[in-house]
Amino acid sequence: MDTGSHLKLLERFLDLSSYRQQLVTTNIANIDTPGYHTRDIDFRGELRRAMNGMDDNPSPVVSEIPGLIERPDGNNVSIDRESLLLAENQLQFRLGVELVKNEFAMLKMAINEGGKGGT
Repeated sequence: MDTGSHLKLLERFLDLSSYRQQLVTTNIANIDTPGYHTRDIDFRGELRRAMNGMDDNPSPVVSEIPGLIERPDGNNVSIDRESLLLAENQLQFRLGVELVKNEFAMLKMAINEGGKGGT
């Protein structure tokens, strides 16, 4: 995979992390909304789609999460689940940023080293 492909994949990784962050915070904001159901994306599935070149739709597929315990008011948001996802997502985003920094550092090194040849 060339640098351009790496950067494009890392861009998608960061976009998905950002989108998921928005979904998780929306879930938390609606914790007391009667009938609200937790929504999320299949992060790994969306990333796999991007890696396989099947990512024609820039908006990830959002779906309700089945199997969560529903309260009597119909809401199924779990603050424990959402807090865990929030922390996990923040770590993933930081990792993505570090990987982007590394890609640019390698590009910079290649440019600097390439300019020294033949002198």
